Amino acid sequence: MPIEERIKTLIIEQLRVGGEDVERDATFADLGADSLDLAELLMCFEQTFGVRIPPDSARELRSVGSAIDYIVGATSDER
Repeated sequence: MPIEERIKTLIIEQLRVGGEDVERDATFADLGADSLDLAELLMCFEQTFGVRIPPDSARELRSVGSAIDYIVGATSDER
């Protein structure tokens, strides 16, 4: 499964939202995520993709698209 689809699947599972809501431009606030939800989601990304998301970077991840771009960039940097 492509990274983008895996990320969207994790968001759907962690935030318990419908797949039709998880578009690149959707913010996590739009999806009903609070700060605890975001922390859990970021930990899930770190575990799933084997990356570390520093606090400064985590603050910038406000949308589905920004999370996808960050994870794709972080995983390609490690190769």
